[in-house]
Amino acid sequence: MTIFATPFKVAACASLIALASSYASAQQSAPGASSTAPNNTGINQRDRSNTTTTPTDQPNDRADIKLAAAVRRAITKDKSLSTAAHNVKLVAASGVVTLRGPVANSAEKAKVEEIATAVAGVTRVDNQLDVKN
Repeated sequence: MTIFATPFKVAACASLIALASSYASAQQSAPGASSTAPNNTGINQRDRSNTTTTPTDQPNDRADIKLAAAVRRAITKDKSLSTAAHNVKLVAASGVVTLRGPVANSAEKAKVEEIATAVAGVTRVDNQLDVKN
């Protein structure tokens, strides 16, 4: 049994090799990719502090859970906010809402605080949101 390399087979193999190598090259150097890793050291150190409010501090009290849900609904209802703002961390405890996480800019930071403050039952907002660079 002899195997003949037809021009079609040779062209198909060459095309597959070229496609595979261009895909591998694109994966290694994606547009806009940075050669340096993001540095969250400052935020990570801050978050390790025992005095920092985190989502695990959310009380299991029915009123606090309802308040947190109402604030989350109000924030996600505003379609002018970025996805990051829609996904901020929030903790509601005895009427005090703590907001944490990144937002697009200082105007968005103020807007999220304004929305949270307007929710019935919120007595104070602790705005710890971070503005992305």
